[in-house]
Amino acid sequence: MSGMNDFTPPQFLPAWTVLTDHAQRLANQPLSALFANDPDRARRHTLIFDNLTELDQTSLIIDFSKQHLDGSVIKDLIRLARETRLDEGIYHLFGGATLNFTEKRAASHMSMRGGCPPPPGNGADTHNMRTFAFDLREGLLTGSTGKTIRHLVNLGIGGSDLGPRLAVEALADPRGYFGEGIELPRVDFAANVDPRELDTVLAHADAADTLFVISSKSFSTPETLANAEAARQWLRSQLGSDIDIGAHFAAVSNAIEAAVAFGIRPDRVFPLPDWVGGRYSVWSAIGLPLLVAIGGMFDDFLAGARIMDDHFRLTPFEQNLPVWLGLTGLWNSSFLGIQSVAALPYAYGLRSFPGWLQQLEMESNGKHTLRDGSHTEAATAPIVWGGAGTIGQHAFHQLLYQGTRRVALDFIIPVGDADDPRQRILVENAIAQAAALMVGRDLSASRATLARHNLPDAEIERLAPHLVSKGNQPSTTIMLPRLDAFHLGVLLALYEHKVFVQGWIWGINPFDQYGVEHGKEIARALASGKTGEQDASTEQLIRLATEFRQRMR
Repeated sequence: MSGMNDFTPPQFLPAWTVLTDHAQRLANQPLSALFANDPDRARRHTLIFDNLTELDQTSLIIDFSKQHLDGSVIKDLIRLARETRLDEGIYHLFGGATLNFTEKRAASHMSMRGGCPPPPGNGADTHNMRTFAFDLREGLLTGSTGKTIRHLVNLGIGGSDLGPRLAVEALADPRGYFGEGIELPRVDFAANVDPRELDTVLAHADAADTLFVISSKSFSTPETLANAEAARQWLRSQLGSDIDIGAHFAAVSNAIEAAVAFGIRPDRVFPLPDWVGGRYSVWSAIGLPLLVAIGGMFDDFLAGARIMDDHFRLTPFEQNLPVWLGLTGLWNSSFLGIQSVAALPYAYGLRSFPGWLQQLEMESNGKHTLRDGSHTEAATAPIVWGGAGTIGQHAFHQLLYQGTRRVALDFIIPVGDADDPRQRILVENAIAQAAALMVGRDLSASRATLARHNLPDAEIERLAPHLVSKGNQPSTTIMLPRLDAFHLGVLLALYEHKVFVQGWIWGINPFDQYGVEHGKEIARALASGKTGEQDASTEQLIRLATEFRQRMR
């Protein structure tokens, strides 16, 4: 397979050397100077995604003009994409090739939304899952006592939790979600093995109308199975030990026998193909909680992602949104040395977006081993964090303004209802933050700000240095018309493909996650009582934890 077998680490390509020179050239040139030197910069560095469907004319606007790059950098980033044969990578991705080369499988999650065909002879039938969700929404499913199921609790972790949790928070009707107004099932999530999360979900739940979905591809995830067992014990304590509680469980898993052995009916075990990775799985049966929460809008969610698939597959690099997003992120990480990205969604419904993006980017591209088994010398995935605006402005934005670290920023702005003044304030704050973090405030401007408060000259001179903000924080602004199912699908697929772009160019596999297994292996060893095999600190901490438990008995 060309581009996979004939591999050259990107640092040895001509474009990489040129981009290194660009980074040195721009190092001492502030972002504000780039605007001063190019009056047309904002227009030329903004891409508009028109999907030309009945759903919308303009689905997405991305402003890259506040990134620390210029036209020459963009030209050579695209050159790097071509030298690494990104076009072949995209072709193979949508063609079902074995791009997850370590696990010897395709990465065809796009087929779950119709973005590409499934691998030959290995499709995924979601008919039973959809029928089950429809019946639950319509009040046709009952528990062991005959009471209608009106509460779904998803038990999963990682990709079996983050995607559906994000989407339910973004899209579910708050009135129906909280049992007021529209009669819809309530959907909750419990991922943490800490008992507090599940206990909080169940504190006011009625066992007679509650159904648990155990989401674990292998049906062996320790945290999820521990919560599943806790759910089973709770049901028995509430309903009686002699009652069949099978009516209160369903599963999303490929380990059908293990799920049935747990007590789940075979017709309530909904599989997902092995070529759907966890962090890419919200489009599959893992999206069952979302389907229950939003019903037919789930198809709009898939449609938005599918249209972004088509855009990514067919659009030239110069106008390709995931390519631009991936290249600017790679530029920041590998050339400018920016080690941190803050995801700042200005929407309460997207409050879990930073957590979802953390897994997508850091589990996918947080690696150092290249396709040929060598180790990269380039910085790969940055640390991803963030929070919902405007909350972050009163928490961590101070560091962004006056701290000592340079951070790249993604502002995500659903414009929303023009008639709601709160929504206008939200949007205006997002745009203002991006501007202020780029421009900063020098000593002269700080003095002018203080002078407006009629302070004495001596006080102005004393305080002015404390108002100085260095600015020069690079950002991308992603603007959506509104936060609905279609545009959420567009947004999530955009970031999925961004991650692929970066992984392909860096030469790593974004579809495995072997690194996380090491800690799990140690945890299993400790759980089995294998002490004396670990470092002194670990042995001491296990001993102290045991002593704590003994004292609390």
